[in-house]
Amino acid sequence: MSIFIANDWLDYKILDAGQGEKLENWGNITTIRPDPQVIWERNNPKIWQNYHMHYHRSKSGGGSWQTAKQAPSHWKINYNNLTFSIKPTDFKHMGLFPEQASNWNWLMNTIKLHKKPVRILNLFGYTGGATVACISAGAKVTHVDAAKGMNQWAKENIRLSSLHEMPYRIFTDDVHKFVKREQRRESFYEGIILDPPSYGRGPSGEIWKLEERLYNLIENCIALLSENPLFVLLNTYTTGFTAIAAENVLKMAVAKAGKKISQAAINSGTLALPIANSNLILPCGNSVRWTIQKS
Repeated sequence: MSIFIANDWLDYKILDAGQGEKLENWGNITTIRPDPQVIWERNNPKIWQNYHMHYHRSKSGGGSWQTAKQAPSHWKINYNNLTFSIKPTDFKHMGLFPEQASNWNWLMNTIKLHKKPVRILNLFGYTGGATVACISAGAKVTHVDAAKGMNQWAKENIRLSSLHEMPYRIFTDDVHKFVKREQRRESFYEGIILDPPSYGRGPSGEIWKLEERLYNLIENCIALLSENPLFVLLNTYTTGFTAIAAENVLKMAVAKAGKKISQAAINSGTLALPIANSNLILPCGNSVRWTIQKS
């Protein structure tokens, strides 16, 4: 098992973490957000007084932002040549998961090394972090998410990164239904990215529960791989669903599909972010990187 640390950020930093919260810099804006994995004491309590926004959870569910200093409604941060729009949401998220930068690096390197046209299917694409990374590396990306607002946000990130004239497609759709239609259309991809939520609803109210639907979805996705597949990337943030469990799902689906990719290299582990001025890292989720063909 590996630890995938996103340590190349210049515009994002965890300043400190402790007592169930993390203190973060997003460019020039400082936020405090809850994190259930932060079960230790704060390293530098003094710096926690200087923040712009603090997200407080409600005992009845959800939460709200407390504003301590004036901040814009939205702003931009950069990751190498990529640019993203950031804004606080009602669900504590900021529209970007910085720990995914380690996956973006891997995706971009994998695509560039392939030196052939690469078609990518990004499922549960959210605001398009992986989509932007793959487009920037020269891939043709099909991005699917059930939330129209997230897809608009993804289009904005593509535009901010000056990639709007590159080939890509964005669909607001239930992921499972879209994959089944792609099977009927005999559409194929060299790479597939999945970032499924624990629970969600499609645009027509379709219910998604990871533990009930993930395996079947993976099976259907494997059928969409081209004759010269490159990779499958599976991210999971569901509590209790480990990287080993995710790896097992992929192994079983590949074996059942009967494709000649069972000997492909697989690397699974924990996504993490460094905490400034300490030797600590914050675990943020799990990833399974299935490299099917090396160029």
